[in-house]
Amino acid sequence: MIRHMTTKDCVHVQHIARKTWNATYQDIIPEEIQKQFIDRFYSHAMMEKRMEKTNVLIAEMQGLPIGFASFTRKDEDGDSELTAMYILPEYQQAGYGEKLFKSTLTMLQDAQQLFVYVDARNAIGRAFYEKQGFELLDVFEEDFQGLPVLTAQYVYYIQTPVLV
Repeated sequence: MIRHMTTKDCVHVQHIARKTWNATYQDIIPEEIQKQFIDRFYSHAMMEKRMEKTNVLIAEMQGLPIGFASFTRKDEDGDSELTAMYILPEYQQAGYGEKLFKSTLTMLQDAQQLFVYVDARNAIGRAFYEKQGFELLDVFEEDFQGLPVLTAQYVYYIQTPVLV
């Protein structure tokens, strides 16, 4: 089941983010940097702000949150950004990511395009986005919590762009 996040879900989202990050980035991003990032961006205050400023969907299995996605509202250009999508490792490859993605698209049906940024070394994440139909736009270096990383920028065309 896919539903909107409530404040009661904060502790579950924090757990999902921490466990997924640890599994995904264990050989890519040092554990201390992961911890700093999760502690900062998934604090209770930041989660409440995220629910206020973005859309956050929860994937549930038998009443237990096992994944989530957050995305911005459509801006004046018709663009949105998928800011996070995490599924607990033991539930990956079970269709929950695709369900979250389809629910996101339903909520953004009047948008033009959806962007996502993912660490270029995150092969599982990149394969998922490519399977859903995202197109790679760019790979660039940036600073992540003091660590240089390569980031892959993808776009999913919700509405076919009109060429003028």
